[in-house]
Amino acid sequence: MSVQVVAAKMAEVELKDIPIAVAAETVVVRGEPSLSPTPSPNPAAKMPQASAMKRTDPQQNGGETFIGRDGAVAEAPRMKKIQFADQKQEFNKRPSKIGRRSLSRSISQSSTDSYSSAASYTDSSDDETSPRDKQQKNSKGSSDFCIKNIKQADFGRREIEIAEQEMPALMALRKRAQGEKPLAGAKVVGCTHITAQTAVLMETLSALGAQCRWAACNIYSTQNEVAAALAEGGFSVFAWKGESEDDFWWCIDRCVNVEGWQPNMILDDGGDLTHWIYKKYPNMFKKIKGIVEESVTGVHRLYQLSKAGKLCVPAMNVNDSVTKQKFDNLYCCRESILDGLKRTTDVMFGGKQVVVCGYGEVGKGCCAALKAMGSIVYVTEIDPICALQACMDGFRLVKLSEVIRQVDIVITCTGNKNVVVREYLDRMKNGCIVCNMGHSNTEIDVASLRTPELTWERVRSQVDHVIWPDGKRIVLLAEVRHPLILSSVTTLTLLSPQALALIELYNAPEGRYKQDVYLLPKKMDEYVASLHLPTFDAHLTELTEEQAKYLGLNKNGPFKPNYYR
Repeated sequence: MSVQVVAAKMAEVELKDIPIAVAAETVVVRGEPSLSPTPSPNPAAKMPQASAMKRTDPQQNGGETFIGRDGAVAEAPRMKKIQFADQKQEFNKRPSKIGRRSLSRSISQSSTDSYSSAASYTDSSDDETSPRDKQQKNSKGSSDFCIKNIKQADFGRREIEIAEQEMPALMALRKRAQGEKPLAGAKVVGCTHITAQTAVLMETLSALGAQCRWAACNIYSTQNEVAAALAEGGFSVFAWKGESEDDFWWCIDRCVNVEGWQPNMILDDGGDLTHWIYKKYPNMFKKIKGIVEESVTGVHRLYQLSKAGKLCVPAMNVNDSVTKQKFDNLYCCRESILDGLKRTTDVMFGGKQVVVCGYGEVGKGCCAALKAMGSIVYVTEIDPICALQACMDGFRLVKLSEVIRQVDIVITCTGNKNVVVREYLDRMKNGCIVCNMGHSNTEIDVASLRTPELTWERVRSQVDHVIWPDGKRIVLLAEVRHPLILSSVTTLTLLSPQALALIELYNAPEGRYKQDVYLLPKKMDEYVASLHLPTFDAHLTELTEEQAKYLGLNKNGPFKPNYYR
């Protein structure tokens, strides 16, 4: 090998050991530091010759010098330390109690908050004051509401406007019936999730002539900014995200117990509002013209009252309407299960073992979504028909006790109680995620976890670790109060049947509906579905007179019997 080649090889090796010095200056843009590399004005910062040798001077705390070809010793250029605008803060110090709380709030909110309906917008203030202790007024001077912060109204209005684009049926109903005012004189007291979508429902009812007072059916689901927008718009709303149990019932009572205002219609989700009026205000309950209920739990309560002969009001079962069962329960839950789990836990679904308790419409939606993401899905079911459907759809039917030790995620959607009891919770593997997609929080025995030997650790909003003495922990979502409905998925058709059911009950002639529970007429179900079809650029085929006669149908419907689901 020639001398020139050897010299070149040495130069390449030596170049790897030579730092390239670039001074860094701190530039603050909108309060955030960034690095702006600039050439160093120091001549010594120029690149040394390739054959220069490097050494470390121990007397200069590790400072580096270079020996040139001529034997001269030169000090290496020093790297400037990068300084941020707030470097005076001592990050090594243990944060104070307030500091730790603020930091944890910051982290959890950045992980969960968004401008979608999945999480409520929260401003940067660390205001822990209960809304019940605040005095707030909207721009018109009204204070007949109780929400987190009226100043968030503009954000809520934008979310409602977005939701309107995804709810063509309600918007079409509002446009068609606004002039007729079919709900003129109706005084509707409601208890539902307060989201951008239900805000569209409330504003539609108002446009059709109704007066509304509203509370939340879930202590975690309220979008604070949407509640603020409704309050600013003149609605009497009593709800905020993170209510206590006492707050929950206080808000319902504030909706109902107001001087000079007698509700004549109830729109409920879960039956809590109906139960409250029935128990606390029996005289008021007798004057109600109709109840509209949208949940399995609430409908079950109504049927119990009817069976006992205590239901003195006609009620409409919206939960079992086809548009509710298929669209809200099946299609929306098929998307919201993934959305909710991702937002709260950041879990990856591929390869995870999941057990879904219940294979009704909600369970079918959950299983389909999880299977598509690569999860191994097991199903528990008590109904042989639903069980057979699960098997035909490719899911393994098991008893919960058979798989509880090995699954990574447990999802309940039965509408029952004590589906997951303490025995099963004790046997779960470390890190198992436990959540509920049903309405009621009775499916998982959370009360049994409130014992001295178990430690509760709040991870972020709606996410808790429950830790056993041996260090095992499970991840509990929203204390199993149905957090996963809080997704960016809009309930496309659910709210339209509610509005039509209210109109039907309110305007029904005397004697059409007795003191019982009724299914939504199939004609209304089909009407709701037809309002959505233009959104998909869908074109219905029409029966000819001959075809309609052959099938024994009216060519304009209904096309299915009332018992069809």
